Amino acid sequence: MAINNELFKGTLQTIILNLLAENNRMYGYEITQKVKSITGGELILKEGALYPALHKLEAEGFLETSTEVVENRVRKYYALSQNGEKEVVNKLQEAKDFIAQLQLLLNLNTALQ
Repeated sequence: MAINNELFKGTLQTIILNLLAENNRMYGYEITQKVKSITGGELILKEGALYPALHKLEAEGFLETSTEVVENRVRKYYALSQNGEKEVVNKLQEAKDFIAQLQLLLNLNTALQ
């Protein structure tokens, strides 16, 4: 079952922040592969969606970047800033609250039992 892309886009920043909170620092391709691995290939995070989200989070001060040369290629790493560490807590709470409301609105609690 493929996941609706619009639903995925709406939670992309939360997903990225949470992955960085769990993994300390990551580079773009690594993030796409982690999403694919965790979801068993159900969710594919394309670069065209990932990098604008990363750049927006960086511009908002939630991410810090560093670069390293790996196998003769420059690799840009992303990590949470202090504000990003606070924001991930907020975003996760918002997501939990939203999911709880969706379950109520769509009667998902009874459907999932």
